[in-house]
Amino acid sequence: MRRRQRSVRVTVAVSLLSLTTLVVLASLPTQSVLWLSLASVTGLALSWAALRITWAEVLLSRRENAADRAAAATAYRDLFTVRAAEHAEFTTAMTERLALAHISQRELEGLVTQHQTRATRAESKVGLLTETLAESKHRVRALEETVAALHNEHGEDAVFGLGAWEEQTGQKTAAKAAKNRPALKQA
Repeated sequence: MRRRQRSVRVTVAVSLLSLTTLVVLASLPTQSVLWLSLASVTGLALSWAALRITWAEVLLSRRENAADRAAAATAYRDLFTVRAAEHAEFTTAMTERLALAHISQRELEGLVTQHQTRATRAESKVGLLTETLAESKHRVRALEETVAALHNEHGEDAVFGLGAWEEQTGQKTAAKAAKNRPALKQA
């Protein structure tokens, strides 16, 4: 509708200027002062009317453009407000996610450290038990060799004496193992 209205106004202004031109051109051949005066006054009046119509159109276009710019600025401001709120919401959500990720990471690092400590303790216990087992095997071999040697040398009576000796050695070993157990529990 705006284009049609502008076109009609401009067409009216051009028609008035064309009519002015025709009136002036029609009065020139007459060479009459009356007709020339009437043509010039009519030409001036119609020219000013065309100028006024054109000027009204320019002002209307300016107002419409200003209204369009104001509407665009309002829409942009509203859009900016919405986008700022969305950005703030997104930033908050990402900050919370990042904080949760850091907390999870710290918890997992703590669990890894705890399991490493347990593994080190278990490894220490296994090492101590392995040493104790090797020592016990060595004692058993020594005792077996001693029993065999005594058996060959002294016969059956020596075996009974060896049983008492073995009992004393077992008590010493048990006492030593009792001392090592608190050390194993602490490790």
